[in-house]
Amino acid sequence: MVGHAFMGAAHSHAWRTAGRFFELPLRVELTAVCGRSAERVRQAAEQYGWQSAETDWRELVARPDIDVVDICTPGDSHAEIALAALAAGKHVLCEKPLANSVREAEEMAAAAQKAAADGVRSMVAFNYRRVPALALARQLVEQGRLGRIHQVRAQYLQDWLVDPEFPLAWRLRKDRAGSGALGDLGAHSIDVAQYLTGQRISSVGAVLETFVTERPLPASSSGLSGTASTERGAVTVDDAALFTARFDGGAIGVFEATRFATGHKNAMRIEISGSAGSLAFDAESMNELAFHDRSEDSSTAGFRRILVTEPTHPYLDAWWPPGHLIGYEHTFTHQVRDFVTAVAEGTDPRPSFGDGLQVQKVLAAVESSAAALGVHIPVQGAPAKP
Repeated sequence: MVGHAFMGAAHSHAWRTAGRFFELPLRVELTAVCGRSAERVRQAAEQYGWQSAETDWRELVARPDIDVVDICTPGDSHAEIALAALAAGKHVLCEKPLANSVREAEEMAAAAQKAAADGVRSMVAFNYRRVPALALARQLVEQGRLGRIHQVRAQYLQDWLVDPEFPLAWRLRKDRAGSGALGDLGAHSIDVAQYLTGQRISSVGAVLETFVTERPLPASSSGLSGTASTERGAVTVDDAALFTARFDGGAIGVFEATRFATGHKNAMRIEISGSAGSLAFDAESMNELAFHDRSEDSSTAGFRRILVTEPTHPYLDAWWPPGHLIGYEHTFTHQVRDFVTAVAEGTDPRPSFGDGLQVQKVLAAVESSAAALGVHIPVQGAPAKP
């Protein structure tokens, strides 16, 4: 694993846990973790259970005792590490967004497709696909329970940047992160919306806003927290993103991603309305799915709360008795289960690097539209509207 901060901790927990709850077809060994600071990566290895530590990811990729490279670094290094790992014949799991640009994502997707012909697998870590409630929502859509999809309403609301004195962490620098709330949060909403509906976003009209344009430089930082110095620097990413979208299957959508939604900690929400029913999800109530069946008698019909904890629900046969809740960390464990199973079976896991490229194209279209004062912009490669 390359990187050991927030996502590194989540991924480490997942790699360590998956084989203890799921019957994996392969044995997972936490062989090596890599970071820039020898002391910090040594501490991470000890804390998270890795057998060894490296300070040069190139040396890690070259090691013959490593089969999988898990990339948990900021977006500016995803492409270089992934391309090297695929060329070395390593299976690759890469954090989202796939890259910092469409060009990088295209190169990564092409390399992944080429490597797959030789049995080398790759996947993007959009972990919300592995929330049991959202996996159940996908099943309901596939079964036709919502009918024709008309509208998508998606929000991802956090508030950790409301304090203007919060330090200038790497997530606030375009050269490191690619974009702000748009890529950090909006990428999840884009992927979930496309995953649930089975449709791709084909055009967008957008607004981006940066509320705090200058912040203290960090004395230390882990990405979502840190301490400030007395020097200041420019914020070069968006604080909030709003956009409308058209989907290639005829649906329309409205999206919001912000790290300035005071009072909201991790409200990744999505609601889908169709001709036969609707569903709604909020990550702050992760074990619940709201579902409305339009065929029910109107005198008693309405959204009903489904507690998604039954062993018949996706992933949950491995966990606790009904009503005993699971959390955010379990999505990464499910991700490892699916990735390892695909590697063992010789199948291509999803979301693929191609799926990651599609999200990257939507992010680029949102930025282009915002730069053009909200003019609706086609997503690269999307079919022309008839």
